Amino acid sequence: MDDLFRDVRAHGSLFGSSTLSPPFSLRFVDGPPLTLCTALSGGGWIVPEHGEPEPLNAYDTVVVRGPGTFSFVDEVGTAAEPVDCGEFCAVPELGGTRYRRGWRAEGAGPTTLIVGAYPIGSEVGRPLLDALPVVLRVAGGGTGDAVLDHLAAEVSVDAPGQQVVLDRLLDWMLVCTLRAWFDRPGGEPPSWWTARRDPVAGPALRLLHEEPAAPWTVALLAEKAGVARSTLAKRFAELVGEPPLTYLTRRRMALAADLLLERPAATVAEVARQVGYADAFGFSAAFKRVRGVTPSEHRRPAPPERTATQVLSDCQQAGMV
Repeated sequence: MDDLFRDVRAHGSLFGSSTLSPPFSLRFVDGPPLTLCTALSGGGWIVPEHGEPEPLNAYDTVVVRGPGTFSFVDEVGTAAEPVDCGEFCAVPELGGTRYRRGWRAEGAGPTTLIVGAYPIGSEVGRPLLDALPVVLRVAGGGTGDAVLDHLAAEVSVDAPGQQVVLDRLLDWMLVCTLRAWFDRPGGEPPSWWTARRDPVAGPALRLLHEEPAAPWTVALLAEKAGVARSTLAKRFAELVGEPPLTYLTRRRMALAADLLLERPAATVAEVARQVGYADAFGFSAAFKRVRGVTPSEHRRPAPPERTATQVLSDCQQAGMV
């Protein structure tokens, strides 16, 4: 869980605060991987591009998974003209100010909306996104209420370091929301969420995440977990859905995929050693087997998409049209 959330941080993300009077319709058009919406007062509806509307009342929290867009409206079918909000928002009378990292619209309306957009580009964080529905909602009244109290107090002032405080409060709110969602009665949490609490699979999972480059074997994991090798292999596969070493290979390749992009000066051999491979050739073969491309191909930027006009021009030059 800690590993998955390590990349899900509000540092550099879009933060927005708006006080609204009905009728209103804010349309969030950037479609980031994750967007957290919470109402400090009043309420409205979150209307996703694809999916059913969800109510957002005071101290409720809704998380929207991108890349689809969504709107926040006073009521479904509102007559209000939509105002586009995104990385660069509109002038104050339309919902914000032109700042890269945040916008604030103050007014006398009954609804105060807080929005945090999370740009998740990491392969390590991908299992978290894959485990979430397009829209999830957690009602107020839980552990997140205390966070919202702090958030409300911070939004109401303009003090040095405010953006850093708001970022960390949003991170805290996101973690509280997702924990409540995964632990809700009748929920269907992902396998890694369930397995982490298991007395057999849980210790092995923690070891694989804490030391992914270590020379693990099933026997060594079982010894560390204090169980028989066969017991660990069976329990891990039942809960996680794959054998321990298969899980380890996928995790290593996810880490390597991030390292290859984050450290362009590092050689493939250096990345291989960081994720537990002494042999660059063996690492490259494993990377292609798991991810479908070689490490060098993964690093190479994709060619830009060609427009219809460019394709037509090429065809004309080649005498095809």
